[in-house]
Amino acid sequence: MSGRFVRASKYRHVFGKPTRKEFCYDNLRISRNAWDTNLVKVNPEYISVNWEASGGGAFAVIPLGERGKLPEILPLFRGHTAAVLDTDWNPFNDRLIASASEDGKVMLWEVPQGFTLYTDAEEPTDVSPVSKLTGHSRKVGQVVFNPAAENILASASGDFTIKIWDVGTGSSSLTLKHPDIVQSLSWNASGSMLVTTSRDKKIRVWDVRQERPAHEGTGHEGAKNSRTVWLGDLNRFVTTGFTRMSERQFALWEPGNTTPIGGFTTLDSISGVCMPFWDDGCNCLYLAGKGDGNIRYFEYQNDKFEFLSEHKSLEPQRGIAFVPKRGINVHENEVMRAYKTVNDSYIEPISFTVPRRAETFQSDIYPPTTGLKPGVSASEWFSGKSGLPPKIDFESIYEGNEPVEVSPDYRPPTAAPAASAPVSKPAPKPDPEPIPAAAPTMKDQNRSIAAIASKYDDKDEGDDDETSSFEEVSKPSQRSAMPVKSEPSPTKTTSAPAPAPAPKVAPAIKSPTHAPTPSVVASGSAPAGNSTNGPKVESTLEQIKELLETQTKMISVQGKQIVHLTDEVDSLKKRVGSGSQDQSDRIRQLELELEELKS
Repeated sequence: MSGRFVRASKYRHVFGKPTRKEFCYDNLRISRNAWDTNLVKVNPEYISVNWEASGGGAFAVIPLGERGKLPEILPLFRGHTAAVLDTDWNPFNDRLIASASEDGKVMLWEVPQGFTLYTDAEEPTDVSPVSKLTGHSRKVGQVVFNPAAENILASASGDFTIKIWDVGTGSSSLTLKHPDIVQSLSWNASGSMLVTTSRDKKIRVWDVRQERPAHEGTGHEGAKNSRTVWLGDLNRFVTTGFTRMSERQFALWEPGNTTPIGGFTTLDSISGVCMPFWDDGCNCLYLAGKGDGNIRYFEYQNDKFEFLSEHKSLEPQRGIAFVPKRGINVHENEVMRAYKTVNDSYIEPISFTVPRRAETFQSDIYPPTTGLKPGVSASEWFSGKSGLPPKIDFESIYEGNEPVEVSPDYRPPTAAPAASAPVSKPAPKPDPEPIPAAAPTMKDQNRSIAAIASKYDDKDEGDDDETSSFEEVSKPSQRSAMPVKSEPSPTKTTSAPAPAPAPKVAPAIKSPTHAPTPSVVASGSAPAGNSTNGPKVESTLEQIKELLETQTKMISVQGKQIVHLTDEVDSLKKRVGSGSQDQSDRIRQLELELEELKS
C-alpha cells in the first residue's frame, strides 16, 4: 500500500469567493501603461486606481462602500504631467496617499473629508496634491511607505536610485544607489531593512540608514521581471521570477545567504510575473499571476511553503491589491481580501474565507494585527531608532468596540510541526471526552420524569373531578409526550373517564376535552376549586422542563461522541491491514462503545 500523508492546518480549506458583478466597481478606465506595477492599492476605506487619463497623469480614489456602476465622470487626483505608475497608502493614515509618475515626481495627496464619487455638479472638482517631492531625474516607478515609522516613504526611480523621504518635511537625506533599474522593493516589519530586486538579476538587502547593501546575491536567472516581499517580522523574504526557460518560480531567502532555502520552486510556464503578498497573521503567502486569473496560496511552516489551494478564474488580472489585515470581515471568518482588475474596466473583490459554521469569534485564526499607531516617529527613525508598531486585538473589533492595543512583539502560538504519518501506521487519535460520572443517565432522567408525573395521576374521586381543569386521555402511540404550551385550559364538564394505561401521563401533558362551551382559565393560575394544586403543578412543570433541557444537552454530547467514534471506526477500517491484530481489536472495542452509545 502506498503511503499517503496528511498535514494538519487551520487554513487547509481556505477558499476564494469572488463577488457578483453587480457588487463590483464597474465603469472604470484603468491605465494601460506597460510599466510593471500592481495598478491598484487598497486600504480599509478606499481603492486607488491608476487612471487612463488624457492631458497628463491622474489616478482615481474609490470609497469601498460605493459599489456598482460608477459615474461616467469621476473626481480624479490630478497634478502629474505624465502617467501615474504607482500609488501607496500611508499605513497609519487611511486618507493619505503617495503617487509616483513618469514625470519624475512623487506627490502626496489627502482624500477630502466625506469624499464621494456622486455629486450634483456637472463637472466634479478634481483633487490637488498637498505636497510635491522632487529629486529624481527620471521616472519614478514605485513608492512604498515604511510599515513601522511614521511618514517615511521609499521611491524607486529609473535613475537607478531609491530615495528615502520624510514626507512631513518633504526632504530626502538617504539615497540607495543601484547599477540598474529597480523592479521591486519591500520593507521588513520594523522598517530598518529593505530588500530590492533589479534588472541586473541581483537581490540586495539594504541597511537603509547606512545607505549600503548589507547583503547582495544572485536571484532568478530569467530575463523577465522579478518581485519580492518581506515576510513581516520574520528574518525571511520571498522572490518571484523566471528561469532561463521562462518558467515562473519563487524562492524563500534568508538575508546573508546566497542560495535560497530549499532551492527554487517552479510553478508553471505562464509569461506574466507572479505578484507576491504576505499575510503576517496567518503566515500565508499569496501568489497572484499577472495576465492570468489564478491566485495560489501557501502556508509557511518550518522554513517551507506548504501548498494550500488555488483560486482559479477565467478573468485574468493585470493588477491586484490585498487589503490590510485590519480591514477584513471577522464576522464572515474572512482571513484576506483581494481586489483585482478585470478587462481594465472593473475591479472584483475576492474574499478568502475559512469555512466554519460557528457564530462566535474564532480566536485561533485571528491573532492581533498592526493597527493605526506607528512604532517610531520620522525623526526617531532617522536618528537610528527602530520599533514595531503596536497591534490591535481582533476580538474587540468583532464585538464592535474600539480596537484594543496589545504588545507589538506578540507572536501567535506556534503549533508543533505536524508529523505526517503514512496510512499503514496511523497516529492514534485521542479518546473522546467522557461524560462526567456524576451526570445522570437518560434512563435515570426518564424515571425521574415518570416519578414526578405519578404524583399527579388522576384518581377515581367521583364528582370531585369536576373541579379539575385537566382530563386524562389515552396517549396516541405514534407521538411522544411533550409539555403543553401556555394556553387557556377549558373547564371540564363531563364525568371522570377511566384512567389511561400505564405509564401514566403527567397532568401537564394531558389533552383537554373539547367541551361545547369551555370556560377559560388564565394561563399559569390555579384552577377554580383546586387552588392548592396550582403551585404544585407549576413546580412540576419547571422540574420536567429542567430535566428535558438536561436530556437535550446529553443527547447533543452523545451525538458528537457517536459521530467521533463512527469516523474513527471508518478510518481504521480503511487503514488497517488484514494482519494487524491490535488495530482490529481497537475497531471491535470502538464498535462496542458505539453500539452502547446508540442504545
